Amino acid sequence: MKKILGNILIAALLVGCGSMKTTTEQDVIEKADISTVSDYTDSVKYAVQVLSMDMSKVLETYPALQEKNVGLGFAESVLDYLDETGRFIFTEDKSEIKERMVTQFKASKKGIFEEPIDGKGKIKAAKYFVYATVADFAVDEDETIEKGKAKVVVTTFIRLQVRFVDATTGQVYIGSGEGEAIKVGESFLKSLDNMSFSQSTVGKATRKALETATTKVVQKLIAEGVFAN
Repeated sequence: MKKILGNILIAALLVGCGSMKTTTEQDVIEKADISTVSDYTDSVKYAVQVLSMDMSKVLETYPALQEKNVGLGFAESVLDYLDETGRFIFTEDKSEIKERMVTQFKASKKGIFEEPIDGKGKIKAAKYFVYATVADFAVDEDETIEKGKAKVVVTTFIRLQVRFVDATTGQVYIGSGEGEAIKVGESFLKSLDNMSFSQSTVGKATRKALETATTKVVQKLIAEGVFAN
């Protein structure tokens, strides 16, 4: 009886080990920090419009990005980083909001509101249009099995560009950023075939790339004399 119980216990341990997974994540590429361009004290600020671009063609090229919903928050993240610099004011890019503004102006002219709204000549035009795009993306998976222990290393790489387009001249200022994250998984007596790149891994790589690209494009604007410092 003791021998049977012992065998059952060993079998249970082996099954447990077979399903055991440990994963760690590592950051690889050093990013440029947005704080390096956020010590702005001048009163001059430029109006920018951060655009939510159609990502369909990019996602056709990199379908794995669509699976992880990458690209949905590009505009919001860039806006956050630019706002942190204290160098810009922002104009609305959504058509439905602009239409509501026009509707409200028209209603005001008819005397509907208690306080009249006169928007003539007051709406700020964007000095720059800003958008982010994917320049490169790759996922590399490497699996090794040694002494019954499987190890998978998944490397996610993404390169993004943040572009400032001068609304008057069409001149483009570009900042590029790379993000790379490594996820390592280990398991005893079981392959890790299902450990592909995760939402968190690609998300971390994307955030690093966006912050670096945004920082670099602001640095380029400073170098070109758009900002004094």
